[in-house]
Amino acid sequence: MTGFIDRLYPSSKAAMVLLAIIVGIFTPGYILQYAMFPVFLLLAIMAGNGMRFFKAFLSSVGTVVLVIFLVQVFIVRYPDSAHIWAFIALSPTGLDKSLGITSRIVSSASAIMWYFQVTTPKDMVYAMEQAHLPKKVTFVIMSTIGMVPQVINRSRTIMDAQKSRGIETEGNAWARVKSFVPMLGPLIFSLIQQTEEHALALQSRAFLAPVPKTSLYRLDKHTIDRVIQVICLLLLILFIIWRVWK
Repeated sequence: MTGFIDRLYPSSKAAMVLLAIIVGIFTPGYILQYAMFPVFLLLAIMAGNGMRFFKAFLSSVGTVVLVIFLVQVFIVRYPDSAHIWAFIALSPTGLDKSLGITSRIVSSASAIMWYFQVTTPKDMVYAMEQAHLPKKVTFVIMSTIGMVPQVINRSRTIMDAQKSRGIETEGNAWARVKSFVPMLGPLIFSLIQQTEEHALALQSRAFLAPVPKTSLYRLDKHTIDRVIQVICLLLLILFIIWRVWK
């Protein structure tokens, strides 16, 4: 990753994300919130991660948004609900509420997903260390972030091993449930073992040693980073003033 977006300091991108989340949650309506998705998609394209961002958003957030929208509009009953068929009814109130809920999910999720798409864990660790966060806090945050892909990769490995032994892992929902239960044991034990290995590796590298750390990796904060942070702070102050005095 060598684009302009990727060269930004992690705290600059975090300031953009925080501003987008606050504005998206506390701004009335839903047009601005939905508009944040194409904005962050464009920023992801500028970083060379447009397709990955788009696929990740549709496969995760898109499904949740669609379910909430359908339930609020057609399932939840309101005084103005018009019966269509069986338990299905159409409600203008439900439509308005669904747009308000889903738009805020879209804006916040777009910002957060974009941040993790264009910021490497190495950059995040370096930025947190330079911000003088406690070492344990840095470790917990990065372990939590890295746990999800590790669990996914480990579960795929275990599923492939079970498939090679003749265990049925594909088919209807019941077959998938039956194949999922035997996978939990090896998955949990492998994660525990991996945690112990990480603890030993940290001890061997003097993780808790009360001395300054020397890093071979360097990430500089440029003038554009300071400009972005100042602009985000000013926009946040103006937004708070606008919401308070409106």
